[in-house]
Amino acid sequence: MPEYGYFLATEEFGPAELIEQARMAEQAGFDCLWISDHFHPWNDAQGQSPFVWSVIGALSEAVSLPIETAVTCPTVRIHPAVVAQAAATSSVMTGGRFRLGIGSGEALNEHVLGTRWPPADVRLEMLEESVQVMRRLFTGEEVTHRGTHYTVENARLYTLPEAPVPIDISGFGPKATSLAARVGDGFITMSPDEELVTQYRKGGGGTNPVSGGTKVCWGPDRDAAVRLVRHLWSSQLLPGEMGQILPTPRHFEQLEPLVTEQMVGENTVCGDDVDEHVAELTAFADAGFDRVYVSQIGPDQRGFFDFYRTKVLPQLQQGPR
Repeated sequence: MPEYGYFLATEEFGPAELIEQARMAEQAGFDCLWISDHFHPWNDAQGQSPFVWSVIGALSEAVSLPIETAVTCPTVRIHPAVVAQAAATSSVMTGGRFRLGIGSGEALNEHVLGTRWPPADVRLEMLEESVQVMRRLFTGEEVTHRGTHYTVENARLYTLPEAPVPIDISGFGPKATSLAARVGDGFITMSPDEELVTQYRKGGGGTNPVSGGTKVCWGPDRDAAVRLVRHLWSSQLLPGEMGQILPTPRHFEQLEPLVTEQMVGENTVCGDDVDEHVAELTAFADAGFDRVYVSQIGPDQRGFFDFYRTKVLPQLQQGPR
């Protein structure tokens, strides 16, 4: 039976709200936490984007749940040596309860220093080299590295956890999934795709953890919830590579008319039907996921946590019937 976690959305909430949500998640019976890592929100309506590493420091004191970034891009905006230091410190502060989730990123967050945004194949090359750099630094040895994409000179991490930080790799297609299987300690993807899970496990991932996540909008008025999702998170329903190549929130706002309320209603769990919420998360369990994370869209976080504590998590924790 999978573990069920809560997904903290840094694009939509400020630091104090995220800390309070984490507390409510622990009290509601969730097993673990994901937290997104963004420089920008997807649109101005979301309105937030705190520095994830500062928030993780506060989370380490506020809750006892395991924490993972979902996901950090350690290739363009922040050098992998600096990400390694941040991850190692986070693991120390959480007593080893931290995992580093990484991915190839989006232009929305990574182009902000004026660096060229490379094509997908190059981004995966950079991601693989970044893993090599970070793993060497996690040993505590002095590292000098001169690779295709990164240079490190005489770098050593002095603040380290007892064991190296596990690195989980995000993938949404065969190439990234293959990379995760070869060099990751776990696999992350955002849909209950059994084929990708099978590819990951047969490609070298074995019994390493597979994690997935979804967004819902709990509320007593389903139509209002659908409208709220379209207003805040239409970006998650855009097709193709737009999510990876558009550079600013206003570009995502320009595409909002492409996403209709009907599309939202058909692809996002909205409202207070217990069976729909249970089915959404059970789909990941059925596809072979080890951890499933859910995020509540919108301001009614307390209502969501009460609903999941009393109605949804008890059913999920019963397992298959």
